[in-house]
Amino acid sequence: MATSKLQMLTNRLPDWMQEWLEVIVPGTQILLIVLGAWLIQRTLRRLMRRAAAHYQLPDELVVPINGLIRWLTIATASLMVLERMGVSATVLWTAFTGFATVGAVAFFAAWSVLSNLFCALLIFTVRPFRVGDYIEVLDTAEKPGAKGRVVDINLLYITLEDQTPGHGEAWLQIPNALIFQRVVRRFQGVPQPPAAPSVVAADASPAAPAPVVPSPFKNP
Repeated sequence: MATSKLQMLTNRLPDWMQEWLEVIVPGTQILLIVLGAWLIQRTLRRLMRRAAAHYQLPDELVVPINGLIRWLTIATASLMVLERMGVSATVLWTAFTGFATVGAVAFFAAWSVLSNLFCALLIFTVRPFRVGDYIEVLDTAEKPGAKGRVVDINLLYITLEDQTPGHGEAWLQIPNALIFQRVVRRFQGVPQPPAAPSVVAADASPAAPAPVVPSPFKNP
């Protein structure tokens, strides 16, 4: 009903005004789409900023999420603008499926990197340990593993300050995905250094040989 009334009003307008309406109406719709996308992106970024301040999320996690929000909003708004400009929905769907196929192939090709990114998200939110804690990554609870002080946590790996005696100043870089596949021991405070192996003194005299006792059955 509303569409028919609008069509009747349009038909009553002069020809030159009807030609301008064919440009003004799509242009107005495109401006509204762009304005709506900008407002949605700004609102989501504000919510993300509040969540980061409330949960004390690091910048290494907030920046990629803001980038993902921005690109998703731009992609959605671009598809809607192309539709208003007369691009066929079939063409848009074909392009979308093509990009989705390429994205799926890239996802499986970069699975190890993406798994580290996802585990970094879990580490930043669950916080099993923090920078400055002393941890040990074990294969099992009985075998010793990589031990050290956490000096850095980024999107791909965790850096530990090596606590093994004799290695000097060294760092261990452990992928984030490995943290959720191994046993992690977290120390309360600073752990005790391992006991140094006992060293025999170099100037220690060898033990004296036992005296030889003559046998009574030996003939002189």
